[in-house]
Amino acid sequence: MENKSIDSVLRNIRADLRMSMNGMTAASMRAKGIEYRMNFGVDIPRLQQIAARYVPDIVLAEIMWKEDVRELKILATMLCPPARFSKEDAGRWVKGTANQEIREQVCKNLFQELSYADELVQEWTGSGDETIRATGYWLLARLCIIRSGSLVRIRFEGLLEKAKADLKSESLLLRQSALNMLKFSGRISPDNAERVMQLVTDFKGSTNPQEKEIFDLLSFEFEL
Repeated sequence: MENKSIDSVLRNIRADLRMSMNGMTAASMRAKGIEYRMNFGVDIPRLQQIAARYVPDIVLAEIMWKEDVRELKILATMLCPPARFSKEDAGRWVKGTANQEIREQVCKNLFQELSYADELVQEWTGSGDETIRATGYWLLARLCIIRSGSLVRIRFEGLLEKAKADLKSESLLLRQSALNMLKFSGRISPDNAERVMQLVTDFKGSTNPQEKEIFDLLSFEFEL
């Protein structure tokens, strides 16, 4: 897409956002500590409608992703063509997942569609950066949802051990991300559910309330 055309599309998108602005939602996000240079408070269904008006374009998506504007970042995940998005690009974008909403949107709208998503899961869940590791867990959860049982390229054993270690992390983000991944991986099959429960079996009689709660949550999830 030519620069002049991109500029025109960006102007139109910004106009769409101004017309869809929800000040109360934006204020609520700020009150919860979710900070951007600009936040229009537009909900996801409306952003999906806006994205449907435009042709996916890698240059346009890159420009929007770099902006510290909530809606432009989310639209970037919706308008980025997976076939044009390299592994190196993914490595850059994963570092720009500013908060949980962006993490979920980029995993759902873009990362899960990449042909090398399995490789990203293996790399990111082994990262020393907690935010990247959390994104790896969320991406695996998304793959569990869309692929059901066909996850043969994922080496679950190592991932489960990493997840168990992060269930004990002081980071709430990591604990929730690891727990979410275990829930969805266990839903794939009874065998997977059993594997997850064996992983946390020592949590059952733990004196740590957090570990006991995790065991109870997973037991309830798999109806055991």
